[in-house]
Order: sequence, then structure tokens, then C-alpha cells
Amino acid sequence: MESDRASFPLAGRGILVTRPREQAAGLARLIEQAGGRAHLFPAIEIEDLPAPAALARLREFDLAVFVSPTAASKVMARLGAWPPALRAAAVGAGTRRELERHGVTGVIAPQEGADSEALLGEPELGRVANRRIVIFRGEGGRALLGDTLRQRGARVEYAECYRRRRPGKSPVDWQEEEIDAITVSSAQGLANLFEMLDPALLRAKPLFAPHPRIAEDARARAVQEVRVAGPADEQMRDALVAYFRSHD
Repeated sequence: MESDRASFPLAGRGILVTRPREQAAGLARLIEQAGGRAHLFPAIEIEDLPAPAALARLREFDLAVFVSPTAASKVMARLGAWPPALRAAAVGAGTRRELERHGVTGVIAPQEGADSEALLGEPELGRVANRRIVIFRGEGGRALLGDTLRQRGARVEYAECYRRRRPGKSPVDWQEEEIDAITVSSAQGLANLFEMLDPALLRAKPLFAPHPRIAEDARARAVQEVRVAGPADEQMRDALVAYFRSHD
């Protein structure tokens, strides 16, 4: 029994995976490889927006910044080839990997962290005076990145290439007692969950967030137990494993 638990540390655990459906497979696979059962319940849908005008003018820019793996995948799906002279930057490792998957090399990305603050700490983002920068993002994203780059002297243009929205009524193929933990991927997804599910369920289960800011949002909603895991699938899996090992 002990050897089974060592090999399958999430055995018998049901984990609610609330990432957008097209982004949930990796985490679900890791949970199930660790012996758990992943229950998919997307709290966000990704909707395409018309191609931003900046795509037709990419060669005019000195730097293209991508705020999420979704931004990277949406842009690359619309491009024939990445301009070799254009430098790319990513807010974290997941976004960098998505760009590299499409052949973009030399991506600027933080070694630690996966947010605007971490990227702004990179030396290359500190030397941007008079440089033209395009930021690919979802509709209505945070202003910190663009505002800070402008303060540093850059000429910044936003290019919104997708929209996040709350899904319609999703089928539930699980019972509340089958859920041992909940994972969230964004503040908007967390807010959507509180509209889609019984708040008492969400407050009673351990909740795993990818970023301290989202964890604070969860605590403000009276979630009793909140853990910060990190943005990568492997980080979320490892946090789940560590939590349940400590509760065996």
C-alpha cells in the first residue's frame, strides 16, 4: 500500500481542473499519472478576436511582448513566419515554450516568476527608450506592463487577439464529495467559478492558485485553505502532491 502511494501520490484524490478546455489536458494528464482523477470544469472560454492591425506591421517594431501562452498561440496561428529580426519577450516560461514551439528563438523571459513584474525586471526591458514595442494580450488585460514601458521611454502599442468570457452552463459529471481540491488559473476564472458553482463548496476545499495575487483574491472570498503553486502544469501537480502527502 505504501509503495502504491509512493508511485501514485494522488491516488483516490479528485481534482477540479478549471483551466480553459484547450489548456487543461496537460495538467489533467499529470494528475492522472499521479493516480488522481481530473474533473474538467472550464471556468473560462477563449474567444478569438479579429486579427490586430499590428500583425500586418510586425517589422515596424523592435520588440513583441506576449502576456500568455494563449496570446502566443493566437498570434502564431495567423503568421506564416516570424520576422527573424524581431525580438520576442514572454511573461513566463510557459509563454516562452509556446513561442519556441513555433520556431521563435532568443525569447526574453524571466527565470523566476510569470507575470508583468517579473518580465519588467529583465535587463533588456530596462533599456527601451525610443523603442517601438507591441504587446499581444487578451482583451482588457493589466496596464502595468505597457504603462511601465512607456515610463521607461518606449512607444507602446497594444494588440488584443482574444477575449476571455464565462462559459455558459457547464455539465457537471461529478459529485461534491468527489472533489478533494480545486485548481484555478486566473483571477477571472476564480470570479467565474463563484458564479458557476456553490460558493460553499469553493470555500471548503483546498484551492491551488498559480500566483500570490490570485491567492489573495481567493482569501478575500473566504476560501479557507489557499496554496500558491506556480503557473506551470508541473508546479501545480507538485503542489497537489506535496499537500496530500502532508495530509495522509
